Amino acid sequence: MGLLTLFSKSGPVVRRLPSGSVTADRQGNILATTVSSSYPSEVLSEVAREILALFREAKVAQMPVTELTIHFASLQITARELRGGAILFLSPKTVSSETDPRL
Repeated sequence: MGLLTLFSKSGPVVRRLPSGSVTADRQGNILATTVSSSYPSEVLSEVAREILALFREAKVAQMPVTELTIHFASLQITARELRGGAILFLSPKTVSSETDPRL
């Protein structure tokens, strides 16, 4: 039966990119979100922790950073510091095509 269970494992899941806002406390715990509840909260928490680490590193380097924007190929993250926590705005980028009736 071991061989059969090897092939029955589910593959990676393709999900839509998150859209909305996330408010996190100092530890990266999610306080409030407008992102769909179908999106894993663990992923949102991990993103928040990484953003908070960036703000802390900037403070240690004596660079006053209160807002940052990260541009990925298909996602934009804008974050603002809130007294140790942060609010994140997640915006998926879409490819706009010209209005061609053949498309």
